[in-house]
Amino acid sequence: MKTAVNVSDYIAALLPAGLAVAAPWQLTSQAEYYIGLLLATLPASEYVRDGEVAIHRSSTVESGAVVKGPAIIGPRCFIAAGAYLRGGVWLEADCIIGPGAELKTTFMFAGSKLAHFNFVGDSLIGRDVNLEAGSIVANYRNEREDKEILVRTEAGLIATGVTKFGAVLGDHSRIGANAVLAPGVLLLPHAIVKRGSVLDQEQDAGGA
Repeated sequence: MKTAVNVSDYIAALLPAGLAVAAPWQLTSQAEYYIGLLLATLPASEYVRDGEVAIHRSSTVESGAVVKGPAIIGPRCFIAAGAYLRGGVWLEADCIIGPGAELKTTFMFAGSKLAHFNFVGDSLIGRDVNLEAGSIVANYRNEREDKEILVRTEAGLIATGVTKFGAVLGDHSRIGANAVLAPGVLLLPHAIVKRGSVLDQEQDAGGA
């Protein structure tokens, strides 16, 4: 029975050196610290630095986008006007953050996209993941007094010890327009969440 959550079960790409942790919520809860460490390793010839924000010279950040440090925007990424990135963000390469999308405290691997008017908080997004317009990855249990995030494994629910955690979206996942993922969702590679649906794995042992 699976009692642990290993990033490698969901995302094939290796995390940057020094970011190997036991569980994904340990990485997101310390995202600002880890991204701060990575900033010091970036080649100055390839990145434009402004304080704690580093943007690869091949990437485009449109006027009107907001990128708050610490943040690393990798090669050939596109950040549209009106996008808002904050709380420790790392984009690997070829990522797109569309207009009106908010990305908070998230590690996003190559080729993944937020279409527009999305919110994704405290999450790991694998490679080639697409979130259609209006889809949300929630990161906080506003509806109950006990805010600790629980995640479901084959052995049942396990406690994370954190109150902010969104999801792990496996490689090649597809999130339909206006879908909502509750805190603590784990999606295996190639998962599909239907448009307009709500996925709460804490409440639904079936998952997606």
